[in-house]
Amino acid sequence: METTAAPGPEGATARGGTALRRTLHERGLRMTPQRQLVLDAVRSLGHATPEQVCAQVQSAAPAVNITTVYRSLDLLERLGLVRHTHLGHGAPSYSADEHEHLHLVCHECGSVTEAPRGLMADLADRLDRELAFELDVAHVALSGLCRDCREGAAR
Repeated sequence: METTAAPGPEGATARGGTALRRTLHERGLRMTPQRQLVLDAVRSLGHATPEQVCAQVQSAAPAVNITTVYRSLDLLERLGLVRHTHLGHGAPSYSADEHEHLHLVCHECGSVTEAPRGLMADLADRLDRELAFELDVAHVALSGLCRDCREGAAR
């Protein structure tokens, strides 16, 4: 699956490590190398399934297993440092918290394109106003056809 994720800002890993250490300490939890490796992997991959995160973590620490990765992702999400989005019928895709945007998923080729969350502002406002429903815009994945697949179908 192709992803057009932009790399995180310089120093994101250092800030993420500091934020993680502080947040864990505030909650009486300890910083572990595995938790830091999982956070670093999510930040560097942009969008990643737990299996992709695990593969990256295992390149640095082969003894880390998928269960540890899932537990770390769950904790990091509860702490607000990562979030997940369902981009289709497979495993969720995790990204860093500051990595907020819409996901446009092509159901033909599987590519994922990022779009500014402001594109959903009118819909989010209408849902809030008419249904008292607060939309988590950064958690939205829209399915359709990408430009290449549309152009290929038109030929």
